[in-house]
Amino acid sequence: MEVEQSVRLFGGKRLLVQRIREAVPELGVSQLSWAPNSLAAMALGRAGLTNGFAKPLAEILDGLPLHTLTAVARHTGVLARIGCQTLGQVRALPRGGMSRRFGKELLAALDQAYGLRPEAHAWVALPERFQARLELMARVEHAPAMLFGSRRLVLQMAGWLQARRCGVTAFTLRWWHDAMRSKEAGEGGEITVRAAKPTRDTEHLIRLLAEHLDKVTLLAPAGDLELLATEVVPLHEASASFLPEARQDGESLALVLERVAARLGPDRVLRPVLIEDHRLEWMCRWQPAPEKRPSGRAGIAEGPQPTFILPTPLRLAVKDNRPLYQGVLQLLVGPHRIEGGWWDRVSETPPEEASDGTLALFPNTPLESTRQVSRDYWVALSEHAGVLWVFQVRLPHGDHAWYLHGTFA
Repeated sequence: MEVEQSVRLFGGKRLLVQRIREAVPELGVSQLSWAPNSLAAMALGRAGLTNGFAKPLAEILDGLPLHTLTAVARHTGVLARIGCQTLGQVRALPRGGMSRRFGKELLAALDQAYGLRPEAHAWVALPERFQARLELMARVEHAPAMLFGSRRLVLQMAGWLQARRCGVTAFTLRWWHDAMRSKEAGEGGEITVRAAKPTRDTEHLIRLLAEHLDKVTLLAPAGDLELLATEVVPLHEASASFLPEARQDGESLALVLERVAARLGPDRVLRPVLIEDHRLEWMCRWQPAPEKRPSGRAGIAEGPQPTFILPTPLRLAVKDNRPLYQGVLQLLVGPHRIEGGWWDRVSETPPEEASDGTLALFPNTPLESTRQVSRDYWVALSEHAGVLWVFQVRLPHGDHAWYLHGTFA
């Protein structure tokens, strides 16, 4: 990694080194080395050394073995036969003879490693799709044990998502069984983890994956893993500040519901979702928590809205054309007219036998009807029940009856 331009951003070399040293073990990095250029850092890493700034660079590199530089390692046999065991001994050979015998690549690599020639780095080209594979250090027999290796793959995916300024709504983990498996076990298996909204939060994705792995039973020991980002969408930050947002303690409600749904099953954790409808009883529907929220804006009804509505409107008695509910109701505000629903079609299956005892011509054939309403709503006052929300069905859609639909807190 070229980090020179990031030193001030991270508060100096010491803090940057410490931050990288704490982060890279999760990615499987076992050796970390620093030097003024990339080839020198690579040579130090292959030699098991860390700090390329403790002494003059030439003094450090001169004592390294031949295999630490790839361009030199290609000619190890010939160099060893003429008595070269270290980079310093190779560098001491006549340059003209080295160029004719080994080619210009060896001299160029030595000059770049010793800082005598500038390096030209090519930008890393990100793949269009994320797909990473990992061989486990040991065969695992239980699915939750795959989380250790999967974490490294999720971290790589999060870095890929961040570089592309995207989030993931679904990713797939695949595993391959050991070669000594039984035929009934098959080659492997896979699970797909879904998120309710685009995210690249590593810890949340790992927690979701852990909940899914707890419900998986391996048919044979697994030895290889593969992670794929199957649904990737652009992720736009909602912050209007140039400064990083303060981290919140704990998880948001949406993330908690998503994790609980992964544990109990998506159909056992429901959440309310507003949809585009001005009829209050159909303005909200319940859906599984992990599902995507429908796009569009919810309908907003005008006029006062009750705190609670009844599952089914309650028909009221009428006396002298005035509705009754624990006494005569006093109409305070209204009428507020709500009508529509021709687009809301529902299927109904008629019974095999009609109410008069005759058989239906087409039993079990679904029929379509619409939930068309035409109502005049009022805010009413009851002496004993408080403030109520009532409506009167308008002709010709009803019998002009009164109904109680909700109450105000």
